Amino acid sequence: MNKNFKMQCCETIRNEIPQIMEISEVVSEGKGQKSFFFKHRISCKPGQFIMVWLPAIDEKPMAISYNNKKGFAFTFQVIGEFTRALDALKKNDKIGIRGPYGNSFSIKENACVVAGGVGMASVSTLIDALKNPWIINGARSKEHLIYAKRYKSKNVLFATDDGSYGKKGFTTEILEEVLSKNKKIRIVCTCGPEIMMKKVLEICNRFKIECEASLERFMACGFGVCGKCMINDKIVCIDGPVFNSKQLNEMTEFGKFARLKSGKKVSLGEYHSAHS
Repeated sequence: MNKNFKMQCCETIRNEIPQIMEISEVVSEGKGQKSFFFKHRISCKPGQFIMVWLPAIDEKPMAISYNNKKGFAFTFQVIGEFTRALDALKKNDKIGIRGPYGNSFSIKENACVVAGGVGMASVSTLIDALKNPWIINGARSKEHLIYAKRYKSKNVLFATDDGSYGKKGFTTEILEEVLSKNKKIRIVCTCGPEIMMKKVLEICNRFKIECEASLERFMACGFGVCGKCMINDKIVCIDGPVFNSKQLNEMTEFGKFARLKSGKKVSLGEYHSAHS
């Protein structure tokens, strides 16, 4: 890649205009889950996201799941119309990308990272930046786990709902065990189903440990204009997507409500049904 192109790429992203990029590699991560790799450099902190644009279809936020000097990637799970369209793309196809947006996780020693399902994609670059963190990776089953072989350490623990890999049960059950035995842990960072993250926060409150959670809401713009990703008085795309314990504890909507594409506030169950 020549210098002029790289400078142009960075400037385009800063001006909120999608940069058309070619998919250099497609990797299957788990059942219905893929990573798209791009040979472009992007300045992105752990926890930030990009907006991915498919012309005539839609634009959606995606977490940066791999990022190094050779390029970056995002990982997605097939859920609705947009992700089904992504799933049909192949190597050398092109899509539009702008960003990154939002804030980031804190990089602190003695950390524990808890992820559920494709939420692991939002904490993966955080794990890359941390020094030997505890990692709790959970999913419905072994075939739904992503990055199971990406991190190799005695501090990596797995949980599956059906017991097909790791411990049968929930990530939060493992978290309680880890915090009970490891008094040095000072912060827990999490991403995944909101009901899981709500429980993670409650556990951290009980152990008096700092918690940071990456929240998922409907993001149409990425820079705070549309207001559709509101949670209480916070705009997730610019105030988040990462929030700390103090903020989370003050959010009466956390774990209960979200907003549809129309902006209507509904229960989390209705919100996820509308996006499936």
